[in-house]
Amino acid sequence: MGETALGLTELGAVFFALGLLARLATRVGLSPIPFYLVAGLFFGKGGIVDLDGIDEFTELASEIGVVLLLLLLGLEYTAAELVTGLRRSWIAGVVDIVLNAGPGAVVALMLGWGPVGALVLAGVTYISSSGIVAKVLTDLGRLGNRETPVVLSILVFEDLTMALYLPVLTAVVGGVTLLGGAEAVGISLLVVSVVLLVALRYGRVVSALLAGPDREVMLLKVFGAALLVAGLASALQVSAAVGAFLLGIAVSGTTAQAATRVLEPLRDLFAAVFFVVFGFNTDPRAIPPVLGYAAALAVLTAITKMVTGAWAAGRLGVGPLGRMRAGAALIARGEFSIVIAGLAVAAGAVPPDLAALATAYVLIMAVVGPIAARVVEPVTERVLAARAAPPP
Repeated sequence: MGETALGLTELGAVFFALGLLARLATRVGLSPIPFYLVAGLFFGKGGIVDLDGIDEFTELASEIGVVLLLLLLGLEYTAAELVTGLRRSWIAGVVDIVLNAGPGAVVALMLGWGPVGALVLAGVTYISSSGIVAKVLTDLGRLGNRETPVVLSILVFEDLTMALYLPVLTAVVGGVTLLGGAEAVGISLLVVSVVLLVALRYGRVVSALLAGPDREVMLLKVFGAALLVAGLASALQVSAAVGAFLLGIAVSGTTAQAATRVLEPLRDLFAAVFFVVFGFNTDPRAIPPVLGYAAALAVLTAITKMVTGAWAAGRLGVGPLGRMRAGAALIARGEFSIVIAGLAVAAGAVPPDLAALATAYVLIMAVVGPIAARVVEPVTERVLAARAAPPP
């Protein structure tokens, strides 16, 4: 079979399998994300079936999936709402760093991986998966909930923190001088500030520029602009997800509504590829030796994320049920955690065991996170009802 025929056949098999899994997820009342991750393990490295004819497509498609997830999430909010949320939640962002980066750093030091390993694993356990959280919020219909702006503010704070953290990490693992690291951080700050300023002051201009007379024009303009902004942001060491999200908040009114309608099918398609690729790149055979550490770290940081989200939502007057939903929504880890571990391992700055631990940890959290986000509501409702019931 020729290379093109093989690629089309493998890609068709993957998409068809994803369709069946999505149907199964709907039938059992769960988000399809865990099913997509398991499919990736099945089809990927070390799995039962190794698909090597679609690597180039799936790697790029997975990046597009993250961009579209964050773009459509940004379309739900205005720049003014973002700034207001950041002002209200910056304290929660700092608490988030302390509670969730700390456990990773401590475990790395306990395992003898030194300060560099501590810096790497701290980033792995700190950052929630914007892609998974955005997909979960959409699947569960919670974008309009009162606690969602709190979750969004914390995610944006984390992504902006990554805009500073990743250049520092790259400098540390690559042996770059302090001046070089400071320069990279400065560029990141400048880019984020400029894009946010454009979103705040010239949002109407951006909306008018991307508006179109029909679906085809709208699709091509908004999709192209999102990829362009994400690519430029990534080239300047800023999160591509942050760039896509900021573009989304810069678009408002009827343009934002129309863009959401035409981009939703693309988002669903490419987001599914993103989660499958995550599983592709994980060798199941490397997980068992570090599974105990990963599980312990997962339990601890699931609790700390719950505390972070609940505390942040409570500060803004959200009720008990909303506070628990906010905490559970933040549990999932994903794309950034794997990027962080990959940078360090590729540079030879940390032991290979760290990569295996990071992979096992993220797989656990990527599965547990969406499930926790779904079950937290009925569980909390039962607890609240039991507390409100009069004593016998």
